[in-house]
Amino acid sequence: MLSYQLQQFGRPLAQVSCDTPQPKGGEVLVKVGSCGVCHSDVHLHDGYFDLGGGVRLDMTRTVRPPRTLGHEIAGTVVALGPEARGVAVGERRVVFPWIGCGTCAFCRAGDEHLCNAPRALGIHRDGGFADHVLVPDAKYLLDYGTLPEEQACTYACSGLTAFSALKKAAPLGSQDPLLIIGAGGVGLSGIRLARHLFGIAPVVAEVDGAKWDLARAAGAAQVIDPRADGAAKALLKATGGGVAAAIDFVGSAASFEFAVASLRKAGTLVAVGLLGGAAQIVPAMVAMKSLRVIGSYVGSLAEMQELMAIARSGALPELPVTPRPLADANAALDDLRAGRIRGRAVLRP
Repeated sequence: MLSYQLQQFGRPLAQVSCDTPQPKGGEVLVKVGSCGVCHSDVHLHDGYFDLGGGVRLDMTRTVRPPRTLGHEIAGTVVALGPEARGVAVGERRVVFPWIGCGTCAFCRAGDEHLCNAPRALGIHRDGGFADHVLVPDAKYLLDYGTLPEEQACTYACSGLTAFSALKKAAPLGSQDPLLIIGAGGVGLSGIRLARHLFGIAPVVAEVDGAKWDLARAAGAAQVIDPRADGAAKALLKATGGGVAAAIDFVGSAASFEFAVASLRKAGTLVAVGLLGGAAQIVPAMVAMKSLRVIGSYVGSLAEMQELMAIARSGALPELPVTPRPLADANAALDDLRAGRIRGRAVLRP
């Protein structure tokens, strides 16, 4: 088996060749066909998340090298453990990577992605920057129908993260203004899902003008630069007092503060992005405007099942993807870190 492994934080991934694992018990071996490169992979490669003010969330005890990154995985089932049920060799599947311990209260409630003892692929267990990946149970494999494989893999994180965040913003009517911040892979997924879920063409705030065309193609009603003078005031005026909901797919201090400033009374902010930084909140204004601020982290297996049913129906426009050979894993991380990726880079062994 060939993989590109994190062996030292902040250093290039190492090409590693080893024996292909053999599934045991209920495990399933998947031959990786496509694996998306997510901004979280950049943070995991660095070994930390920036919390602002010089404070970092240390990931060096969470991700234990050597570790194969990559959690947006789609491929073909090639081997089954003796107890594996519900899938057959040769079937094409996308992998739900946000796997928990299976026994805690979160896992029993169906919220494995919130488990405090997680086994997430590409983080706590080896992931998809490889030609094979071992999946603990067939229940984490979802049918992607006739979707192109490089599209299917993106639903495991960028699609699922956007879907779960949008559901937390509900209820929204077709006349409720929606603001989406960020037109990267996750933001573009949110734009295309907003029309399907709510009948809304959102306003999109994106600082990179090179991504504006992608946002419009995904279904944005308007694209604005949140750094422009008076951008928040102009948005408040255009929406008659502010947006009903803002979804921050960036997660910087500036994006969070712009989202709060753009909300109308009783508006909802869904914080999703992990770019880094610390923002200031005025508690009195949260109370006086009756705002709701909620976090959203990836999504549940049930939500991904719901999302894949929508995706298989053909109702969603494709996410812009750039297929790259697996050998480009390091270059893809560097390009994403530098903001040179439009849509999603997808590695193909």
